[in-house]
Amino acid sequence: MNASASLPGHAPNTAAPDEHPWIRALGYGGLIPFVGLALLLWLVEPGLQAFVAIGLTAYAALIVSFLGGIHWGHAWAQASLGRDLPRVHLGWGVTPSLLAWPGLLMPAYAGLVWLGALLVACYAVDRKLYPAAGLKPWLRLRFRLTAIAALSCFIGAGAV
Repeated sequence: MNASASLPGHAPNTAAPDEHPWIRALGYGGLIPFVGLALLLWLVEPGLQAFVAIGLTAYAALIVSFLGGIHWGHAWAQASLGRDLPRVHLGWGVTPSLLAWPGLLMPAYAGLVWLGALLVACYAVDRKLYPAAGLKPWLRLRFRLTAIAALSCFIGAGAV
């Protein structure tokens, strides 16, 4: 059920997530730092590359952590509805953060590859877990966002 359907004055939204203008705008807007910083790594003088690389690496780690947090939120939502606590979502919910952290500690050329691979791994896990959680409609948008974000990390890694 759509959360807004239970609020007075809100009609349920039956559009797929990638068809909803706000969701699409926020999702693609979240790619601006990925694409912008990856391109900037190729354009700035060598003295500034480390600063830009830290920015891209930190942002990628934050997004990987956010992707895990979605699972944590889903688990809490299920529990609040009186359903069994989906432990797989709780467990996976903290895993991306733990895996992203070493990417912050690595040299940028390695950390960005690690984080790009983690973005792909998060998508692979979501392809497995989202359908059973009723979140399958998100996968098309998630694929697009993941592809561009991961590619940005790999392109950025090539610049440093």
